[in-house]
Amino acid sequence: MQPDYFEFYHLPETFRPDEAALKRAYYALSREHHPDFHATASAEHQQEMLNMATLNTNAYRTLSDPELRMAYILSRHGLLEEGKQELPAEFLMEVMDLNEQLMELEFEPDATTVHQVEDEVNILFETLEAGIEPVLAGYEMLPGDKKPQALEQIRTYYLKRRYLLRIRESLAKFAARS
Repeated sequence: MQPDYFEFYHLPETFRPDEAALKRAYYALSREHHPDFHATASAEHQQEMLNMATLNTNAYRTLSDPELRMAYILSRHGLLEEGKQELPAEFLMEVMDLNEQLMELEFEPDATTVHQVEDEVNILFETLEAGIEPVLAGYEMLPGDKKPQALEQIRTYYLKRRYLLRIRESLAKFAARS
């Protein structure tokens, strides 16, 4: 079982943590558990401090990065497991259309089409971001019985975003060629 990084830092589970509080907790625990400050302790204690320092680094790295933080929270709630990654058919059709346009670009490179696909992807991103922002911002304040529904919405957003990021990566390759 993965450790609870929010609990480790005495912070509430949230998609929008107080970054200053997170950084303060990280630095405080870095000083407390730094192996150099325990060089004269027993080998067992030194190993424990090294483990705590590693946990602190991993926790901070995860919680300070919005993408990693989102994946972490969703994973902790079992929402990124195999079989739980289905997306709405309408979105998959849009992505399929975009991928078909990308395949056509493979055979017939065209700057106009690249810009058109970029615009479509940007619109999808903007719509996606606008729709999820209130859910992310209000997650921490939701009553416990409402959080599962919010997490499902966030999972859908996360998976859609990953699809769109892959399309953006493909578009960047076409832009680099021209």
